[in-house]
Amino acid sequence: MPTENDPAELFRHVSAEKAAFYRCIMDVFAAAKRQYRLQLRPDEVLADAQWPAGVPRAEELNLALAQLAEWGNLESQPDTARVSNLNDFYRARFLYRLSQGGEAVEAALATFVQTLQRRAELQTVALEDIASRLQALSTLLDGSFDTTEPDVPKIHEILRDLVRVFESLAENAQAFMAGVARSIELQQAEADAVVGYKRRLIDYLERFMGDLVRRSDAIARWVQTLSPRIDHVLLLVAEREARDAAPGDAQDLADEKFRRWHAWRERWKGLRGWFLQTGHEPPQAELLRARARAAIPQLLGAIAAINERRSGRSDRSADFRALAGWFAACDDDADAHRLARAAFALHPARHFSLNTSSRDSLPATTRWADAPPLEIHPRLREYGESAPRGALAKVRDRSADRALMAGQLAEESRQVEAARRRLATGHALRLSELGELDTHAFGLFLQLLGEALAEQEGPETPVERQTGDGLLHIRLEPLGPADRARIVTTAGVFEGRDHRVTITPTQALP
Repeated sequence: MPTENDPAELFRHVSAEKAAFYRCIMDVFAAAKRQYRLQLRPDEVLADAQWPAGVPRAEELNLALAQLAEWGNLESQPDTARVSNLNDFYRARFLYRLSQGGEAVEAALATFVQTLQRRAELQTVALEDIASRLQALSTLLDGSFDTTEPDVPKIHEILRDLVRVFESLAENAQAFMAGVARSIELQQAEADAVVGYKRRLIDYLERFMGDLVRRSDAIARWVQTLSPRIDHVLLLVAEREARDAAPGDAQDLADEKFRRWHAWRERWKGLRGWFLQTGHEPPQAELLRARARAAIPQLLGAIAAINERRSGRSDRSADFRALAGWFAACDDDADAHRLARAAFALHPARHFSLNTSSRDSLPATTRWADAPPLEIHPRLREYGESAPRGALAKVRDRSADRALMAGQLAEESRQVEAARRRLATGHALRLSELGELDTHAFGLFLQLLGEALAEQEGPETPVERQTGDGLLHIRLEPLGPADRARIVTTAGVFEGRDHRVTITPTQALP
């Protein structure tokens, strides 16, 4: 029976003063609903509840039950089963059960808690189940090809299972893509926990990506095989579902049949878009694979942040004691002044733009003790902003600065192009034959090597791909496990397994 109260009243017990007490009572009624118990007496609630602050008095429990019934979470009726005399008959005794609104609130709270506690999963079992359901559907349709009508109940059952498994896979994949790196949790964890989680996550992702690559092709083939015949099958399933619709005229039945058929077609379209390319969009399975692959650099970035934070910890008192020792070790006052300027950042502050009259005439290297004082308007101290009156200051000519920056950018571009010419020869070379690399060439080499290895499915598998900027094409072919490459750079020596690499520009280099 629907409650006549305001629906918001049903949630009053969650934020009331005795919210924990009310929730203990409602948990008992929710458990009774799952156990198919129709109604409860107050003494049964008192015995079954898990009271965090001790067992309450019977009067307190009766008041709470009455309040929940007033809010609409419970329904009550007189309890006459235990009446043995006239006094018991006139004494207020009630049986309580969940109301319709109370059941809805408990279901909503349970879903809310389950959603918050759910951890993102990459379900390899779901991929296997989807492939087996599609294979069973194809076998059933092939077996009924010569008959007039296929076995619609079995087809309906297979499609329901397929939708349930696929929805679970999609929901968990969406949760995974939303926050797999767990950067907040990692930054609060200990080093051993971080290392352990890193190993488990990498193994987990490798196993899932292997299953995803292996099973996606099979699922895509089943989907393509079933697509020409699926519309008729879905229409038959929609007709079967429409039989259970509320009674109405022929038009209502036809509308219900069309609505259910349209819903099944949308589900099939979603399944097809997960494993087959639709239009210009790549399959969702490919996006999930890319997101899973990107989770590893995110994890490494979080670990680097932890290491940086730990290495940056300092004790201010210890720093000042060390600084005092450095001051005591200075040979003369000039060294002490230089140390003070470096330690306390006593550098020019012309960029504050407070004195427009003398700022332009002073170079940035002027010592603060030799520069004229900065006049700070009282309004700046009081309100944190300053609005000087009068004409605006002249725009400073920064053409020389822009020319300097343009020259630096051109020089950097020249070095990058030289690195591309050095590596992108179009000829197959062993890594051990690259010779010595300068800083820019080595940086470009590491970038290309990282992009190629990210696409490699196994250590013995050749890989080739186009770089993210589309300028170069790289092919990487592993050599024997005993072959080693040694590349000398300005930053040190880079060693590892030798590969045959071919780097080809996609267009002619200038």
